Amino acid sequence: MESLTAWAPRVLSILRIMAALTFMAHGTQKLLNFPMRSSEGPGPELLSMLGIAGAIELVGGALLALGLFTRPVAFLCSGLMAAAYFIAHAPRDFFPTLNGGDAAILFCFLFLYLVFAGGGAWSVDALLKKNRSA
Repeated sequence: MESLTAWAPRVLSILRIMAALTFMAHGTQKLLNFPMRSSEGPGPELLSMLGIAGAIELVGGALLALGLFTRPVAFLCSGLMAAAYFIAHAPRDFFPTLNGGDAAILFCFLFLYLVFAGGGAWSVDALLKKNRSA
């Protein structure tokens, strides 16, 4: 089991990267209409609630994928997903599987975990910390 424990920081990085890329896809869909939604036309106004959420998803997702400023960005993204759940999903139904909020809950708590765990071994944050201590 010790050999599995040694891999924990690397697997944390893989989890962070995959979650960030998935999160970023929500931002590209909102702001850039990619992947293509149905014929909804252009995305939201950038300074609307949906536009700001899309910007946080896009930029925050990119920063998290790189592992740059992981803890503060993960805190912001976690809060965004908590707000998204209670504003957009919870009013529809009590159960997350029925209100479509299961992804928002998972992102919220995954990003909250990253606030405390950091970016893992394969992150720009780890590289900067290593260079500072050298």
